[in-house]
Amino acid sequence: MARINLLPWRETLRKERQQQFFATMGVFVVITVCIWGAVHFVNTQRIEYQEMRNQFLTTQIELLDLKIAEIERLEKEKQRLKARIEAIERLQGNRPLIVHLFDEMVTSLPEGVSIVSVQQKGKAITIKGIAQSNARVSSFMRKLEASAWLGDPQLEVIQAQDAQGQRLSNFTMRFNQVIPGASDNEEDDA
Repeated sequence: MARINLLPWRETLRKERQQQFFATMGVFVVITVCIWGAVHFVNTQRIEYQEMRNQFLTTQIELLDLKIAEIERLEKEKQRLKARIEAIERLQGNRPLIVHLFDEMVTSLPEGVSIVSVQQKGKAITIKGIAQSNARVSSFMRKLEASAWLGDPQLEVIQAQDAQGQRLSNFTMRFNQVIPGASDNEEDDA
């Protein structure tokens, strides 16, 4: 007798194919998850590396900001010191001017004229004095005008008075101190 397989072979074949399909599908799912995991890992590593680089840059920027602030502070200090040096140099340069002022005043002062007080504000000088006559005051003014260090004399007040049997003239005069050979700007600075 012939043997007949009554088992549903088609059903078995279908189950085998389903198992192969699910196995293949499982392999592809595992491979896909592995690929996704690898891509995720690589991207995470790249993000961490970029964050590390960003943190390094932020730290360096903060250090540079501190250095810039220090440089700005030093620049301000430098400007302040330069201003002090310039002021000292101006004072050193103006030091002989007072000597020339008094030397010229004494040289220009005629006999019979005495100075009671001297006031200086910038380049303007005001003197008060006593003279034996108005002619001596005029002589004093002419000598001041001819001076290289003094100029532009202006007589403000002259009053005659009798003292101890003599007629004396009290006067107030203004004139300017001049620096020979200096331009107007240099005179203003001094």
